[in-house]
Amino acid sequence: MVGFSSGFLDELRQRAPLVETVGRRVKLVRRGREHIGLCPFHNEKTPSFTVSDEKGFFHCFGCGAHGDVITFVQDSEGLGFREAVERLASEVGLALPASSPQAAREQARYATLVDANEAAAYWFAEQLQGTRGQAARAYLEKRGLAPATVADFRLGLAPAGRALLKQALIAKGFDETLLAEAGLLIVPEDGGESFDRFRNRLMFPIRDRRGRVIAFGGRALDDAPAKYLNSPETPLFHKGASLYNLDRAQGPARTQAAIIVAEGYMDVIALAQAGFAHAVAPLGTALSEDQLRLLWRLAPEPVLCFDGDSAGAKAAWRAAQRALPLLQPGHSLRFALLPAGRDPDDLIRSEGAPAMQRVIEAAVPLVDLLWRNLTQTAVLDTPERRAGLEKEIFQMLGQIAHAPLRRFYSQEMGSRLNALFRHNMMAKKGFQARDSSYRGAHGAASSGLLAATRAMRMPPEQGLVRDLERAILVTLINHPALLADYLEDLGSIHFASNEIDKAIRSLLSLAAAGQALDSQGVKNNLKSRDLGPLVEELERDPLYRRHGFAAENAAHERARKGLAHCLARLRRVVDLERERAAAEAELQATDSPEAWERLRAIQAALNDPMGLEVDFEIARRH
Repeated sequence: MVGFSSGFLDELRQRAPLVETVGRRVKLVRRGREHIGLCPFHNEKTPSFTVSDEKGFFHCFGCGAHGDVITFVQDSEGLGFREAVERLASEVGLALPASSPQAAREQARYATLVDANEAAAYWFAEQLQGTRGQAARAYLEKRGLAPATVADFRLGLAPAGRALLKQALIAKGFDETLLAEAGLLIVPEDGGESFDRFRNRLMFPIRDRRGRVIAFGGRALDDAPAKYLNSPETPLFHKGASLYNLDRAQGPARTQAAIIVAEGYMDVIALAQAGFAHAVAPLGTALSEDQLRLLWRLAPEPVLCFDGDSAGAKAAWRAAQRALPLLQPGHSLRFALLPAGRDPDDLIRSEGAPAMQRVIEAAVPLVDLLWRNLTQTAVLDTPERRAGLEKEIFQMLGQIAHAPLRRFYSQEMGSRLNALFRHNMMAKKGFQARDSSYRGAHGAASSGLLAATRAMRMPPEQGLVRDLERAILVTLINHPALLADYLEDLGSIHFASNEIDKAIRSLLSLAAAGQALDSQGVKNNLKSRDLGPLVEELERDPLYRRHGFAAENAAHERARKGLAHCLARLRRVVDLERERAAAEAELQATDSPEAWERLRAIQAALNDPMGLEVDFEIARRH
């Protein structure tokens, strides 16, 4: 582990109590054997951040942040692993193990490489502000960058001379071999004189999470074949593990629980200047797995905002595919779709920050991007082609490693496919254009059906949904041991009643923290969260006569089966409600006999309690 033995790291973890370390940044409250508080890595109002000295880790059920005491120091202070270990060791008075001569040499070399890059950044900035930088300054002014922004991002100029940087840094005492190792010089394979890698380019220093310059990006100021040129891989710099502007963006990103991923340096700078301080960019390559993990440590759903051209669309699609195997509950992506031919930089310059804000707010979830890309050009005029699309979609979803999440994606895509195939078949039959006689004869009937189904619809807080949600909550209050078995099932449901949703989220946080729960303790916890009136109302509700399994004296197995049954029925109702909304929209658009019959069948299922019955054990397994 970066030069430290496992024994030393174990001792450090023991000497640096997690609760004490976290407690310096987070107000923690004891809950049984755990501590709980507001997550420092995203904005939240209800505590979902748990810390356990006994288990040796922290976990946030809101954003997914997780790790040990070293990870916490890394993430909260923006330090690398070695720096975090050194910080903790100093705080607890634990002497660092003596470095081997080789390790000491490597560490000294690393520090010198950083010094070389810092010196280069300073020199580039001097050139931009000097007589050589007049044209580059005019270019930046044309691009709308204020002098303060140029200074904040430490922009610079690599002049056109072949070895001007080399001469300047050697004069400061840097070794030519070191400059080549830092990626600042190119050494010809034929043994010729080394020369500057960056020439006649606008320079963008690339910094690590601590703000140290570790590499550069350069934009050509002439007609060079490569418009952008980055530093090569070096001991300091690994493209797939770094993000441009991460050091400046990580604080605002944590505060807002949001982060924007743009395509290039100028986009990030334009976004930051317009008030979007939480913007970063990959470094000339597609987003890597390491970069995605970095983003998810800062925000649960990074917004990818790539250019509105074919290259931007391809970059978004590659990122979506790269993310699939890594998806977890609370870790996904959203995609801000820019107008054709636009990028964040020119959108902000032409229409201002509000236009950019609207684009970000309209970002679509990952599932929508996948659906659009797979279906927008699909030809579905034969059973074989429809089967081919279905196969392609479900093969892609097979990349999702998290089984419950994969199941939900499959359900969502299956529902969309069914609707798409029905629409395609109706369009093929030409109901809208050819069957005007049907419209005349049955238009009133279909309108009547729409009115009837809407009149029969109960608000979510009434009727069957209300009954099921209350039965679920009462069962969990009286049988809290069931919470551990149904964490994922319960966590994936948004309950129609805000009070019940809040209550169940509170219970899930308790269960996930590993606390020993009993019925009275659960009630006390809910009452402490201003849910006392709900608890008292449930105690007066005669639902035990309908759902005997929810009673406190019911056998555990009976309660378990009853809870599973209620969850499955609730999902069935939600699915049918979604299908009914789609059928109503379809009927209004097409007035077709298929849509009419489909809506009648869905309404009949909702009205018939037997139509809502499911094999709840099968439903839970799939």
